[in-house]
Amino acid sequence: MKLDLKLTGCRAITMDPARPAAHTIGIWQGRIAGLDEQVADLPATETVDLGNAVVLPGFIDAHTHLAWNGRSRRTVDVTGLTTAAQVRERLSGAPGEGWIEASGYDRRIMDRPLTAADLDPVTGDRPLYLADISGHACVVNSAVLNQLPEITSDGWLTENEQLAARSLRLPYSIEEITADLHESARRVLAEGVTMCAEAGIGAGLIASSPLEAAAYQRAQLPIRVQLMVSAYVLGEVAADPADGIARAIDLGLHTGFGDDMLSLGAMKLWTDGGMIARTAALSEPYAGTGNIGQLAESEEFMRAAIIDGHHAGWQLAIHAIGDRAIDFALDAVTEAQRQRPRADARHRIEHCGLVRPDQLGRIAALGLIPVVQPTFLFSYGDDYSVIMGEERAPWMYRGRSFLDHGITVAGSSDRPVADGAPLRAIEFMVRRRSSGGRAVGPDEAITVEEAIRAYTLGSAYACRKEDVLGSITPSKLADLVVLGDDPRTSDAIADIPVLATMVGGTLLPQR
Repeated sequence: MKLDLKLTGCRAITMDPARPAAHTIGIWQGRIAGLDEQVADLPATETVDLGNAVVLPGFIDAHTHLAWNGRSRRTVDVTGLTTAAQVRERLSGAPGEGWIEASGYDRRIMDRPLTAADLDPVTGDRPLYLADISGHACVVNSAVLNQLPEITSDGWLTENEQLAARSLRLPYSIEEITADLHESARRVLAEGVTMCAEAGIGAGLIASSPLEAAAYQRAQLPIRVQLMVSAYVLGEVAADPADGIARAIDLGLHTGFGDDMLSLGAMKLWTDGGMIARTAALSEPYAGTGNIGQLAESEEFMRAAIIDGHHAGWQLAIHAIGDRAIDFALDAVTEAQRQRPRADARHRIEHCGLVRPDQLGRIAALGLIPVVQPTFLFSYGDDYSVIMGEERAPWMYRGRSFLDHGITVAGSSDRPVADGAPLRAIEFMVRRRSSGGRAVGPDEAITVEEAIRAYTLGSAYACRKEDVLGSITPSKLADLVVLGDDPRTSDAIADIPVLATMVGGTLLPQR
């Protein structure tokens, strides 16, 4: 046998307990052919000496938004601006005609909240959509509000009202989406990410087009992608009553369809909003307020979507950030499993942001997978700690408590809501320190190895890909990341350089 590629002189952290370390990796036809003595005597078309660099399985971002992230290059960026005057000045130079799209607005840091009246003088008759960094809110001008006579607002819109405004602009063309995807793929490869789960296509807050899947097919990205389909696209089907399927997507497709480069993953459902926008649904109010957030839809609508999706064979990815939303998700999944028991359904809770101690056992018993975004607390932990209060702050985006209950944790970014770099997230999971230096739930800290596992095997498991991804194991796909230092011994994990990323045996040096 002649290998396609042999990597030598490396310090591989395999994440495979049967062989935790290796120094030589053999690759053939895009897969790991063997390690060390298994391939030492085999010839190879190409041999690359990595000079003692550290090699990990490629990072898997189990919840991200590639199209949205790539689209940011085409929008007016107001990130970091803190005054109404600064935002108006930035928007006044918006190029082109028609819609003005802007992003990076953070209402929490403004001298005062922006209103349509603030924006109208600089936007004129052009409709404006200024996205909040949370993805759960926006500010629009009067040109947009005039098209939404059923909504009474000063310009600030959240959740379904935001979706109504967003729908006026959609859809984007397949060509635009494809370009955005390639921009995002370039960025994630530079961070060592080899697979992404796109968290919601086809309809809903994050959607770009009802033809969004076609853009992914056309793009032929250099990274692996798993598509979460929005539950809003479920439609009634005239299936045989014995199938027990009342609603599905066209042709009955569900989780698992596709190949190793592009596949259908979970069905995405939203049960509440987000902490940044103060719309995550809580059982007790945000500190110092009477606000308990909001559920995304009526309980009847959401429960039906969860049960119908479960019956139709979908793995479910249920967005639930606040503890009240998590209560709802747990009850609905329990009912779905009661009606039609499914072993290894692997339903997921996306974010799983505020988890009370009494909810941990229920999550474990149902086999649910929390898909967490540790960088939320690095970026916004100071703010989140204040709005949750002293008692609840340690319950946010847990780590240790999940693992101690036998719960598989999957790592993700939710980019562009927060920094997408896995190494930054891994460092937070270990240190539990915000960007401001605040300790956020320090008892939830986990080890470096456990944090790496969340971004490799944990995310692979959440995406039902652990048989081919997540560890450097013979016969698995050759997806690797080459690092300039060992995260297990580094004092600055987030600053470790990513030297190269490999997808399917193709080594892609960083640019």
